Amino acid sequence: MGEWIDLKALDGFVLKAWRATPPAAPKGGVVVIQEIFGVNRHIRSVADRFAAAGYLAIAPAIFDRVEKGVEEGYDQPGRTHGMAIAGKLDREKILLDAAAAIAAAGAAGKVGIVGFCLGGSIAWIAAARLSGLSAAVGYYGGQIIATKDLQPQVPTMLHFGEKDEHIPLAGVREVGQLHPDVPIYLYPAGHGFHCDERESYDAASAALAWDRTIAFFAKHVG
Repeated sequence: MGEWIDLKALDGFVLKAWRATPPAAPKGGVVVIQEIFGVNRHIRSVADRFAAAGYLAIAPAIFDRVEKGVEEGYDQPGRTHGMAIAGKLDREKILLDAAAAIAAAGAAGKVGIVGFCLGGSIAWIAAARLSGLSAAVGYYGGQIIATKDLQPQVPTMLHFGEKDEHIPLAGVREVGQLHPDVPIYLYPAGHGFHCDERESYDAASAALAWDRTIAFFAKHVG
């Protein structure tokens, strides 16, 4: 269902991306933005799930500008390596890479963007700053609070864990107060609850958030 492809950003940089193609004509496109662990097995499986749901899914390797081929696990060495790379990223360049993925996914029609952790923040920023999107979904993006003054230009949905040790609930509530039209869902879970390879995985919360995400994209993307 999936394969590696090359994307070219507007500045000419070429990065890898995982492309997952649906078994029938696509309903639209979905861009999947990674956590700090690269476009690893889990992120590829998420893209594959979107393809199985009928979408052309593109997961750009946004770490490629710093280090190519990053694919970490969820242990402490993987987390340390991923955080080190994330700290070297240029946000503007990330948006260029996300834009290239949006353009590729646009071959299938309308496009939604979804991101997890680091990617959740990027999805939020993309909703405000990038063209070519019809919807955005962010899962536990830590920088959403810091960028809460941004105004999404497309329908946007956010998911957070009530027990997230990295993201204060007070900050999440501030986002909600500033953006009353953005549905924000809280789950009885910690950070990374969607990832079935993390210790913090919460199956019930992950399933509910996924169902809400799929319904959101069905309404706004196709």
